[in-house]
Amino acid sequence: MDIQILLAQVEATDAFGELAPPMQIAILLGALSFATAALVSLTAFTRIIIVLSFVRRALSTTEIPPNQVMLGLSFFLTLFVMAPTLEAINTRGVQPYLAAQQQSEGTAPEFGVTELVTVSTEEIRRFMTVHTRGNDLQLFVDLANLPETTVVDETPLKVLIPAFIISELKTAFIMGFCIYIPFLLIDLVISTILMSLGMMMMPPVIVSTPCKLLLFVLVDGWQLISKALVSSFVI
Repeated sequence: MDIQILLAQVEATDAFGELAPPMQIAILLGALSFATAALVSLTAFTRIIIVLSFVRRALSTTEIPPNQVMLGLSFFLTLFVMAPTLEAINTRGVQPYLAAQQQSEGTAPEFGVTELVTVSTEEIRRFMTVHTRGNDLQLFVDLANLPETTVVDETPLKVLIPAFIISELKTAFIMGFCIYIPFLLIDLVISTILMSLGMMMMPPVIVSTPCKLLLFVLVDGWQLISKALVSSFVI
């Protein structure tokens, strides 16, 4: 990959250390922005946050839980789902890198940043490949004009990442639809009852929202949603 070659050149010349402090800060801030994009695009975060948003919308509580709580729950559920991948990156990449840095003592380490990025990319690629639909991947393979004999493990990231994202979006919308149906039935029942009582001026949401909240609490909804989300990533 070109980025690996670039990292190898930067590591060999120590170009980052020779930059002025303001430039180093700017590069670090840019790296943090990329980390946010990677969290959304390369992990389970997209599916989890969309499903939780469907739950909140189905309950007719547009501001409860608050966005900060939804993001926090989504983030830690993502860490839970990605734990095997992160552990593999730590075992195969981070620990050998730290050990090589301690043993080098001024000489070029045998396991540098380039190797660390390679290991991390392999583990993230393995996770995305498992959870990407074949037809979504084939779509971007065709759009990129890649050979039909392209091996899945050799698919470029520029093809795999968008395929993974639209596959996650499709899965999240399917789960959101299944969650929405029971609450929609409650809305229909409440609307029918109010109309039969002649209370057509009363908005059905005023009555249906407490009923949906009661049902959600009685079935331990947050536990069921969390279990369904985590289980959807188990192969």
